[in-house]
Amino acid sequence: MTATDVRSADGGETPDYEAVSVPVLVVGAGAAGARTAIALREQGVEPLVVGKRDHGDAHTVWAAGGINAALGSLDPEDDWAIHAADTLNEGHHLNDPEAVELVTKNMPERVRELDDWGADFDRTDDGKINQRYFGAQSFRRTVFNGDRTGEAVLEALVSKARELEIPYRENVMITRLLSDGGRVYGAAGYDMADGDFVQFTAEHVVLAAGGFSGVYSRHSSRDDENTGDGPALAFEAGADLMDVEFVQFHPTGMVQLDAYEEDWSGELVTEAVRGEGGRLFNAEGERFMERYSPDQMELDARDVVARAIAQEVREGRGTENGGVFLDISHREREFIEDRLPKMYERFQSLGIDMAEEPVEVAPTAHYTMGGVDVDVHTGETSVDRLHVVGETMAGVHGANRLGGNSLAETVAVGEVVGTHIGERMADEETTDLPNGVRALAEREFRALSDLETADGDTTPRELWAALREVMWEHAGILRDEETLQAGIDRIAEIRDRTGDLRVDGDRTSREFEFAVDLSFMLTMAETTLRAAKYRTESRGAHFREDHPDTDDDWRVNVLASRGDTGYDLFTRGVGAPSEAVREALDEGHELDYHHLE
Repeated sequence: MTATDVRSADGGETPDYEAVSVPVLVVGAGAAGARTAIALREQGVEPLVVGKRDHGDAHTVWAAGGINAALGSLDPEDDWAIHAADTLNEGHHLNDPEAVELVTKNMPERVRELDDWGADFDRTDDGKINQRYFGAQSFRRTVFNGDRTGEAVLEALVSKARELEIPYRENVMITRLLSDGGRVYGAAGYDMADGDFVQFTAEHVVLAAGGFSGVYSRHSSRDDENTGDGPALAFEAGADLMDVEFVQFHPTGMVQLDAYEEDWSGELVTEAVRGEGGRLFNAEGERFMERYSPDQMELDARDVVARAIAQEVREGRGTENGGVFLDISHREREFIEDRLPKMYERFQSLGIDMAEEPVEVAPTAHYTMGGVDVDVHTGETSVDRLHVVGETMAGVHGANRLGGNSLAETVAVGEVVGTHIGERMADEETTDLPNGVRALAEREFRALSDLETADGDTTPRELWAALREVMWEHAGILRDEETLQAGIDRIAEIRDRTGDLRVDGDRTSREFEFAVDLSFMLTMAETTLRAAKYRTESRGAHFREDHPDTDDDWRVNVLASRGDTGYDLFTRGVGAPSEAVREALDEGHELDYHHLE
């Protein structure tokens, strides 16, 4: 890695900036970015990882419930092909079958590797890695560390990265990729601590910057995460987006109560609560999932449970706060404290004893199945040398994600992509940087300087709130054409209002960060609304009240590209699974919920 200070080429109109040259730039420091970087280092390539937050502080830590791998610790009949079949069924067969098989085949090795690196997964009495039920899984397949699995996974990955001395720069925000539409050459951004501009040049760029569930007013991420940075950066650079209409609404987010001193609305109540036997009741005391899914009950697919809750609330059987009750008090206190320690402690701190009483929950935007269109074996996009991993990419999850597969995707695909890039670079010669790349970066720095001094009447926070409300109202759990079109129109109005933006702070301020994020959020909000309007059927997490049935003709992926006159939407057929997975599908494996009773 080399770094130099650069003065602007025109003698002062462009601010000075730091120029950094690296073999591979990894944008995003969660599990996907970390595992990719580890694979690169093991191939003899020294990447630079950049993240918006402190090292080890990434959205991965919020994945509480577990990570999937067909180990067969408790159910020896489970195997990778059944895991793949469950993933395809949950994804309503819009998944890329090759992507699914890559993940499910690799996960047993990845989980054992993480355990060796310090993830410290829970054990059975005979010393095997323990596994629990998760929604829509045929067997106990979800590996866990209590209800802090994501935190344990990231800690293990960060520890391994430090052991390998992988360079990392924290508190750096990437605002634009340096691309001519055919190839990427690096990225432009700024140091959020001191405000200095930075130009990164790289032979390859990996985006591992998360998804875009944060464009909704109720969401399970921290308020400044998953705002669409990754997919929007790739889209602006010339890559295609795919399946962005599929947004997973987790059934159990926290409902804000007057007793809470801070805003907990939408914060995740892990699926592990239901995986360990938690039951859902409406305000009338009915265990309502008996009506919607008598066989799988609370552990049916997330889209099924989320729609059931929404229907209960709509029909007047919800709580005063617009939710339902989740009750695990029939379990022993010691069991809850052992298997769900973080959930137990959180609600205890809020004056609610999960061992004695239910908690109030409602659906929350949780995960985005869609993202950047990639070749899963390489992570490559249509833009040469631009790779994507983790929630930023599409393909693995189809129309709905199987719980426990998000962490699995990050480490399985991250390892494969990092290895591929390393092997490719061994056969490549270092290329000269085209003259226009520096000009692209300097143009971005001038735009950021102008944004910093914007003095209109509208603040970024005001537009954030308006955009999020539009998405919740117009692209939520239940959709129709009229509502979606109205949402598109309102997003256009918000985009117009950015011309009157006011940023109350310099480049180190939160206001400036929000102003930058606003551009990403607008891109992903509009693309989601347009794709949801385009798909005239109901499938998985996408439910159209005006087209309530699943249509075999729509078993296609919807892709979005940046056209000359705006968004171009088109479809592509879905591949077929391998013979082994077809056999598993034909065998019809299914969770028997009543094992938990």
